[in-house]
Amino acid sequence: MSYPVPAQQIETLYEIKKSKFIAFAAFADSREAAMAHLANVKQQYPDARHHCWAYLLGNPHSPSSAAMADDGEPSGTAGKPILNVLQHKGVGDVMVIVTRYFGGIKLGAGGLVRAYSASAQQAMEQLPTREEVRLYDVSIDIDFKHEQFIRHLCEQFSGKVVNCSYAQHVTVDVQLPSHTIDEFQEKTAAMAIVFTRPDNT
Repeated sequence: MSYPVPAQQIETLYEIKKSKFIAFAAFADSREAAMAHLANVKQQYPDARHHCWAYLLGNPHSPSSAAMADDGEPSGTAGKPILNVLQHKGVGDVMVIVTRYFGGIKLGAGGLVRAYSASAQQAMEQLPTREEVRLYDVSIDIDFKHEQFIRHLCEQFSGKVVNCSYAQHVTVDVQLPSHTIDEFQEKTAAMAIVFTRPDNT
């Protein structure tokens, strides 16, 4: 299944009562990738008081993982509002970091929630997206004479050949979009092949 993901990283600025909220949004398909973005933002704004964040990994309608952090702000006033915005945007594999520079006027808990929400919202509205198609691993054992046909078919189904090993038969490891696997198997049903489906479909 395909879903929208960030096409590039962006930064937006939201100001309220002299406090500056700099929101950064980018593609992250793992916790490691998300934390690397956080490290970069902290390096970019080392004098900021707070770097609050949230991420949503995988399909936004059934995410594989989600996390958030208030980074010193009162509990529930920063990370949660950011994550809440992500959960309503329908974009997957996304990390949003909101860096705050305090302007001297306290916003209060309600004010912080609104400010972090507004900042994340502004970034997500401006974030360009692209469709992400998840590829699944499939292993196929075939006669030598069928190798070119399998390669051609794989291309037709927007998949890719990852590896080919030759012994008594040819073992072709391919990656296919999940929604094409059944049809791909039907197209190859006439051949005497061993088709190993992935566990994660």
